[in-house]
Amino acid sequence: MATQNIDRAPATAGTERDILASPTARGVFAAARLAIGWIFLWAFLDKAFGLGFAPPAEGAWINGGSPTQGFLAGAAQGPLAGFYGSFAGAVWADWLFMLGLLGIGLAFLLGIGMRIGAASGALLLVLMWSAVLPPQNNPFMDDHLVMALTMVGLALIHSGDTAGLGRWWAELPIVRRYPALR
Repeated sequence: MATQNIDRAPATAGTERDILASPTARGVFAAARLAIGWIFLWAFLDKAFGLGFAPPAEGAWINGGSPTQGFLAGAAQGPLAGFYGSFAGAVWADWLFMLGLLGIGLAFLLGIGMRIGAASGALLLVLMWSAVLPPQNNPFMDDHLVMALTMVGLALIHSGDTAGLGRWWAELPIVRRYPALR
């Protein structure tokens, strides 16, 4: 069965293209993108500066705290708890985690680099999901997996083009040459 590229599909009533062209739907997708971006950026800011929500101020990254220590050493459970606990608080893990939160948050808030942001965000969320297997309220599904799928979907429909810099970003020569940067 042949698949059709939605960007090239004829716009006929009731098609997916009509839905993706709808200003209301585009607005909802943009709002979801911005909300996810804020979740990631806030996690970065709170862990970096100890704004009082996740770590207290004295546990902030800038005050010598570790953004990975608490979750990986204390909250990780199940078959992979030992694996995650083995690098809890490691400098390389802290840096990768914090750069990931910042990059994913900015990509989604600005609507640029959505493919890389979505892939990175989905990977981070799946890793966080695997750290607490099995999930508390379901045999396998939880909000980490739902958000990972949502992020990938938002990148695929170019949600960064609405209320974001996605259209401008897509026209940059480097992005045109390397579409993975889209």
